[in-house]
Amino acid sequence: MTFKCAAVDVPYGGAKAGIKIDPRKYSLLELEKITRKFALELIKKGFLSPGVDVPAPDMGTGEREMAWMMDTYSKTLGYQDMNSHGCVTGKPINQGGIHGRGSATGRGVFHATEHFMDNECYMEFLSMKPGIKDKTFILQGYGNVGSHTHRYYHRAGAKCIGSIVGFPGAKKYDGDLFEHECDILVPAAKE
Repeated sequence: MTFKCAAVDVPYGGAKAGIKIDPRKYSLLELEKITRKFALELIKKGFLSPGVDVPAPDMGTGEREMAWMMDTYSKTLGYQDMNSHGCVTGKPINQGGIHGRGSATGRGVFHATEHFMDNECYMEFLSMKPGIKDKTFILQGYGNVGSHTHRYYHRAGAKCIGSIVGFPGAKKYDGDLFEHECDILVPAAKE
């Protein structure tokens, strides 16, 4: 995250943290308590506040968990901070979140690819025509990143030639997708 933020002049550093649990083994109330306790520990150590470190949803978390963390901050250390809702991103729209947050990473992958492939010098070096239209792509993973990336590539006229098993209308491929010839390869699987 440090590099992503620095590239667009967003004044945040980057870090990753998590809780190793199986959320299916806990009730909704227990998950809320665990998330709020985690947020409280981050707050006490100075790792959660607007402009310092701003958690965002990742695998296993979403708007609900971000709302719990924001609420915990707002009711503790941030009770006098008019910017307290800025202590997390990815919160629900009705609590200050923004539209498009769910597709942002896939959209970013698309725009980065588009920028690269629109560069005539790069494409000439690769003996390819500029642009995404009519290019082939393979997606490894069809979760949040892969599904949105697929949608944007498709809209731009690219053709998906490989993805996950079970995709409607797909034929099983016994080889390694990483070795299959394509114009664009998107490794978007969890592992």
